[in-house]
Amino acid sequence: MTGDRDRWAELTGGQAGEEYARRFARLAASGHDVHGEADFCATLLARPAARVLDAGCGTGRIAIRLAELGHSCTGVDIDPSMLAVARREAPAQEWLLGDLARLDSLGLEPDYDMTIAAGNVIPLLAPGTEAAVVQQLAAVLRPGGLLVTGMGLDAAHLPLPEPTVTLTEFDHWCARAGLTLLQRYATWSGDPYEEGCGYAVSVHSRSTV
Repeated sequence: MTGDRDRWAELTGGQAGEEYARRFARLAASGHDVHGEADFCATLLARPAARVLDAGCGTGRIAIRLAELGHSCTGVDIDPSMLAVARREAPAQEWLLGDLARLDSLGLEPDYDMTIAAGNVIPLLAPGTEAAVVQQLAAVLRPGGLLVTGMGLDAAHLPLPEPTVTLTEFDHWCARAGLTLLQRYATWSGDPYEEGCGYAVSVHSRSTV
């Protein structure tokens, strides 16, 4: 997540890492597919060993799975408790502590094939930083690279009493950052998106010009 005042920090106090990891371990143990986001993203990557930035990576669940599938994945998060779990689970991968609104301070090269912001990263950003974060995520993409996001659009799909971002706003921020919407789905399984859906998975592409 991002920022000292982000909504995630307000919800968790910055100490959610271990409980978050236990939650997904319980889901996996009960037979749930916990790799839907990673598998969805893997189908979009046009070449093996693609470079992927998992923005707001949390405990690293998505980045670790993509690395298992052969891609080079870097995770960034503002929550040290989340990164502590990621580093324990995959010590060989690159995990960076950083604010997504100031991603440029980490010195990342603009050569990523994909940036991912899953897990309601965008709705849980600090108020007023959303456009800046989208700009930063776009800036590290190579021409033609993809930004893949997943976000709740109503209270039923958010850990918040009401939505904080509309798709109209989000698409506007993306357009300003030089991104074009390619595809939109209602789930990470690729179900068609229809107006009024409570969740949206969006795939935007950085201009090749």
